[in-house]
This record gives sequence, structure tokens and C-alpha cells, in this order.
Amino acid sequence: MPGTPETPTASSTPVVPLPPPQPGDFAVVRMAGTVGRLIRVGQWLNGDGFADYEHAFVYVGDGELVQAQPGGAVLEQLADFDGRPALWSTGRFELTDEQRDAVVAAARGYLGTPYSVLDYFALASHHLHLPVSPLFKGYVADSRHMICSQLVDQCYHDAGVRLFPDGRWPGYVTPGDLAGLLHS
Repeated sequence: MPGTPETPTASSTPVVPLPPPQPGDFAVVRMAGTVGRLIRVGQWLNGDGFADYEHAFVYVGDGELVQAQPGGAVLEQLADFDGRPALWSTGRFELTDEQRDAVVAAARGYLGTPYSVLDYFALASHHLHLPVSPLFKGYVADSRHMICSQLVDQCYHDAGVRLFPDGRWPGYVTPGDLAGLLHS
């Protein structure tokens, strides 16, 4: 997966390989199966359409990554994602060594943080301008539970890096939002 931002299709142009990811970089990947389909629906409810990327993680170096998943944030092997189409932040955000170290430290610090499906409903209610959405603002901003994209955004925030300069509420980010940053 490193060096392959996307798997080209027959109708696309060849993809120029990127340099290998550096500690502190993040990626968004496609998810197959029921979980991937459920996340796609959640992103659709949030206004992302049926985004092509349903999962995000932070690369922490030495072939390891931190990702949020239903059992809590875990340390996994990057090789577990070999063969999946991915978009990498590598080379898209200029991070100092100190910022990279801070992103990695934050990611490792969130190991064990519970996953929260309720965050998807909160994100959707905000997007749909439902009257309950202000009640969810504090819930979504609370870093004691996170979906994968919130974990990425929070790690960067903890390192002093704002990925989204649009004034969004803290934590209001989906894998589709991260993919949008990498496509722009």
C-alpha cells in the first residue's frame, strides 16, 4: 500500500507512486463488506454522498498504524491494508518533525479509546440541521470516544495542525471529508 495512493482502474490514468508514508501521515482506505456499506450509508446521511473511502488511520512508523474500530482504538500492522485502495496525506501537508512526533504521540495516547456509532448520527443530525444537533456538539467534540476520521482529526489538532480551516465544530469529520482534503 505505501507509495500507492489509489489503485488505477481501466478508465483512469496511471497513478504516480508517492514516497513511502512518514510517521504522522494519515490515509483513507476503502472498506469492503457490510461494515463498508454501513459506513457509506452513514456518510451519505452526512452529505458526503457515497464516498469512495470509508476508513481512516494514522501511520505511526515501523509498519504500524493506529485506527479506531468498534472495540476501541488499536495498534495494527500497515500490511493488514495491503491491496486496498488508499489515499495518503504523504507530501500534502508540510509537517515539522515536532508536529509529526506530536501526531504519533497523540495517536498512541488514544489507544483503547472507545468507538462511537452515535457520532455518525450526531454528524448526520448536524448536516440535516435537525433541532437536536446543538445537543450533539459537546458529545462529538468529546475525545473520549471517536470514529476513525475523528481520531485522525483529533491527533492533528492535538499537534497544533488544523486540517479543516472552515470553522467546523471539533470532531465533525468523516472519512469522506478527509478524502476530500486529499483530492483537492
